[in-house]
Order: sequence, then structure tokens, then C-alpha cells
Amino acid sequence: MTTFDDILEETGKFGRYQKRIFALFCVLSLPFAGVYVGIVFQGFTPDHWCRDSAVVERRQACGWSLADGRRLTVPRVNSSGALQPSSCEQYEVDWNSTTLSCDTQELDLNKTSTTACKDGWEYDYEGRQSFVTEFDMVCSDGWLVDMYQSTLNMGFLFGSIATGYLSDRFGRKMSLMMSNLLNGITGILVAVAPDYVSLLVFRALYGFGVKGGWMVGYVLVTEIEGLEFRRTVGVLYEMCFSVGLLLLPLLAYFITDWRWLQVAITVPYILMLSYYWFIPESPRWLLSQKKKSKAIKITKDIARENKKPLPRNIEVAAGLPVRPRSD
Repeated sequence: MTTFDDILEETGKFGRYQKRIFALFCVLSLPFAGVYVGIVFQGFTPDHWCRDSAVVERRQACGWSLADGRRLTVPRVNSSGALQPSSCEQYEVDWNSTTLSCDTQELDLNKTSTTACKDGWEYDYEGRQSFVTEFDMVCSDGWLVDMYQSTLNMGFLFGSIATGYLSDRFGRKMSLMMSNLLNGITGILVAVAPDYVSLLVFRALYGFGVKGGWMVGYVLVTEIEGLEFRRTVGVLYEMCFSVGLLLLPLLAYFITDWRWLQVAITVPYILMLSYYWFIPESPRWLLSQKKKSKAIKITKDIARENKKPLPRNIEVAAGLPVRPRSD
């Protein structure tokens, strides 16, 4: 019995047609790296300490450095056998009832009691904006950074399950297009999220679409290749993810705001909606759904671009009545 793999033996198992489709799907794999490990830059946690509004005002008036203001605000605690400035405690001082001149050396606060941060935090960084600094996810709220990534993984889980079913039900190509549309919408929503709760919701939906679309791409690109090329194509498709990992630091170097970095990672998914006109449906899926005429049309396109003769037994492989040939 003639199979689709037998047809590919004649139309080309990894010809120009398959290489073009593979290149397009490699582009699909690149931004996935930014989605998965972008938290390294978007969730960057710089050196931080408690903010004291009175000390900040005096620092600005006296021209103090950050170190001078920090000495009057932050106690030193024992960390790994050495005294280090605390990130989560401050001196409990009412500066409104305390004389505070511009000479910071005249005050000795070593025996002053401490308390948890009351007025937010200050951050020692230049230029880079992360959601950690924007939403103050430090100290007792530091676990919220891990929750940000956990919601993405939760989206990955449900996206993998749901998109697998949808791609079998409605086709690989349609599932990929819907995933890219969802990625574009939710990716931009993540970039404009006004608060942390909405950020988590949009991030989970973002993970749902990104992971599902990446898996559908893997399936589609391997289903149009010859049998002996599937493993190689699958490995190279995943290697494109690694290339994305190498490009991400360069992108983050030039884009220092986490919201704009999120936009940059999302834009490729919006552009890939144009794939609707450049990639085929999987002929194997079409044959499994009894859509034989569409499968034959795609097979003819493969043979034409690969500059191979159309197999004589293509109708037999598709289960269609054999039509007489003029040649």
C-alpha cells in the first residue's frame, strides 16, 4: 500500500519546499526563548534598601550620596559572617523630632532599634526598569517574582494539552494561527498591565498560547519531511530556541525597560500571523480527515517547488479514483 512517505520519496523528502517551511518555523522558535527566560531581565532585582522620606529630602538638600543616605536609614546585619546593609529593615527614627544636619558623621545609630520598611524601597540601578522595582517585589513580597514565572508554566501546561487536542480537531495550521493571535494580544496586555494581579492573568494566557503554538510548529514541520529527516529537523528546531537565548541578552542590553522588552518579544508573533499565506496545512492531517483533494494540492506544490515530477500513484496514496494521464 502506497503511503505519504512513499510519495515524499518522489516529490523530495527535504527539498527546497521543506527547507523554506523549516526556516519559517525556526523564526517561530526564536521568541519562545524570550518568553521563557525573559524574567532574567524583566524581573531583575537590583540592590535595594528601605526608603525614608525624611532622609531622602535631606539627601537632596545637602547633596549627599546614596551611601550617605543609606547609612542613616539602613542598619547592618550579620550575613555570612560579615556585616552587610540590610535590605528589609530600617532604623526606627522620627526625624521630625530629631535634629538632622548635613554632617552625617555626627550621628551614631548603632544602638537604635530597627523596624521593617515602612515607606517602600530605594534601588541602586541606573536605567534598567523591571517589574520588581515597579511593584516593589522585594523582601516579604519577593516570592511574587517566582509566582510570575509559575503562572507562565501553568499556562504552558494547559496550553500543551488544549492545543494538542485543537490541532487534531481543527488542523495544525489553524491552531498555529490562533496561538499567534493569542500571543500577540496577551503579550501586549502583559506589557501594559496596570497591576500585579492582571499581570499574572495575562502572563498565564500568554504561556497558554506560546507553548501550544511552539508544539504545533514542531509537529507541522516534521510532518512534511521525509522519515529519515524528522529527527534532525526536530533537533534543529529546538536549537533555534538556543539561538534565541543568545540573542535575548543583546536585545535586553538595548531595551532597558521591561515593558518595552515585552513588546519586542511579542512583535514577532504578530508578524507571524502572515504565515497564513506562506505555510501549508499538514498533508498527513488532511488525509486523516479525509480531505484528500487538499492533500493532493499541497503534494503537487511540494513536487513543483522541489522540481520533481509528480508521482503517478498520488491518487492511490490519497485513496482517490485514478484518472488517466496523458503522458
